[in-house]
Amino acid sequence: MTQPFDICIRGNGIVGHTLALLLARERLRVGLVSPSPLATSSGSGDVRAYALNARSRALLESVRCWPDVLHATEVLAMQVNGDDGGAVNFSATELGVPGLTWIVDVPALEIRLAEAVRFQPHIELLDSPQPAALSVICEGKTSSTRAEFGVDFEVTRYPQKAIAARLRCEVPHAQIAYQWFSPGEILAFLPLDGPQGNAVAIVWSVREDRAQALLEESPAAFCQQLQAASHGRLGQLSLISERGAWPLQMARADRWTGVHAGASWALAGDAAHNVHPLAGQGLNLGLSDVAALTTTLREREYWRQVGDEKLLRRYERSRKAEVLAMGTAMDGLQQLFSRSGAPWQTARNWGMNGFERSGPVKRWVARQAMGC
Repeated sequence: MTQPFDICIRGNGIVGHTLALLLARERLRVGLVSPSPLATSSGSGDVRAYALNARSRALLESVRCWPDVLHATEVLAMQVNGDDGGAVNFSATELGVPGLTWIVDVPALEIRLAEAVRFQPHIELLDSPQPAALSVICEGKTSSTRAEFGVDFEVTRYPQKAIAARLRCEVPHAQIAYQWFSPGEILAFLPLDGPQGNAVAIVWSVREDRAQALLEESPAAFCQQLQAASHGRLGQLSLISERGAWPLQMARADRWTGVHAGASWALAGDAAHNVHPLAGQGLNLGLSDVAALTTTLREREYWRQVGDEKLLRRYERSRKAEVLAMGTAMDGLQQLFSRSGAPWQTARNWGMNGFERSGPVKRWVARQAMGC
C-alpha cells in the first residue's frame, strides 16, 4: 500500500513546526501531528523567551517566520558576573557583529509558525500519527513515542528548578543581557520589547526547596528577592506575568534513529537531548537538528528514500558531537558554580577573570555560541 505521507512529524512545538515548513519546501508531503494548535494570539500567558543565535535566525527567516523587532530583541552586550568579583563581558561591537543573540518572545514566534503551516499545501495537520516513510519525533523531553520505540534516555537530574517570569524594570535594559552566578543559583535577565524596552524575561535556576518558596512569595516579595540577586542593576522591579517553573536536567538519547514496526524514525530537539539553560542553547541545538536533518534529506542520493537507515545515520553522526560538547560544557559550569566553599569560589572567579583576558579564546567561544 502506498504510504500517504513522506514524513510524519510527532510534536507540536517550535522544532516540529519549523521542520515541517522546511521539508514541505522540499516538496515532501508532511503530516504534522497537532492535536492542540500552537498559540494563535499573544495573550496566551506564556512567559517563555528564548535566546536565538544567528544560525537559528537565518533558519527561521528562510521560512518567513522571524518575529518583528518588538518580539525579537537584539542583544548588543552581555555581562556575566561571578560570586566574588569574577566577570566576563561580551560586546557585539568588539566582536564585529550586529548582535550577540536575539531574545525571542515564544508566543509571537509560535503565531508566525502556526500561520505559515496553515497556508502550506504540502503540510496536513493530524490528530494522531499516520503511516509515513519516516517519522520524526519532536515531542520534547517527556516524549512517550521515544520510550515506545525502545530508546534509552539517559537523564542526569540537577537539584534545581528554573523559574521563568517577566518583569518591568525602572531602568531600560539598553539591549544588554545580564547573568549572575552564585553558589547553587544562576539568574539571567533577558531584554524584551525592542531597543527602547524596559521589560525583561528572567530564568532563575535555584535549589528545588527554594524554588517552591519563591513561587509562593507575594509579587512584591518575589521582586525584592530578584532585586537583591541582581544587585539592583535595573532599579525597581515589578512582576508583569505569572511565574512558571520546571525541573532541570541533562539528558541524551542513546540512539537518534532506527526502525520500529517496519518504519523508520528519527529524534530531534528535546526528545533527543536536554542541556542546562545557563547559556540559552537548548532551542538553538534543536533548530540545528532541524537544519541538519533537512540538509541530509535534501542531499540524499536520488535512489535513497527518506527513510533509508544509512541516510538517517548520517544525520545522527552529524549532530551527536556538537550536542555532546555543549551538554558537557554546560554541565561542567553548573557543577562548578554549585560547589560551596572558599577554594571553589576562588577558583571559579579566577577562571572567569582569566577567560575575560583570554583574547582569541574568548572570541572563538563567543562566535561558537552566536552560531557564526
